[in-house]
Amino acid sequence: MVGGEAAAAVEELVSGVRQAADFAEQFRSYSESEKQWKARMEFILRHLPDYRDPPDGGGWLDQLLSLSMVWANHLFLGCSYSKDLLDKVMEMADGIEVEDVPQFTTRSELMKKHQS
Repeated sequence: MVGGEAAAAVEELVSGVRQAADFAEQFRSYSESEKQWKARMEFILRHLPDYRDPPDGGGWLDQLLSLSMVWANHLFLGCSYSKDLLDKVMEMADGIEVEDVPQFTTRSELMKKHQS
């Protein structure tokens, strides 16, 4: 019977993961590539339990979605944000593997090269 209980527990876990992924899918932007969405969805799902809105609202989910966009915009588009905000989202994203991340040169780096 232990094998049956383990199989049921695994099925319940898989079902929960599917439900979470289905829930997150509603937040995908039409302009996100599959690669960008997979990375951002991992970010969202990783932190969703900590950012669930309380029954009276509160906007926690909106904050998580905003943080996920900051991270994705920085990573894939090279957008810059305040140091504190970038530190926060990079810490939240620690361990999320993304292959072939674009490399960007900042305006400051270009100006330094030009002045040399």
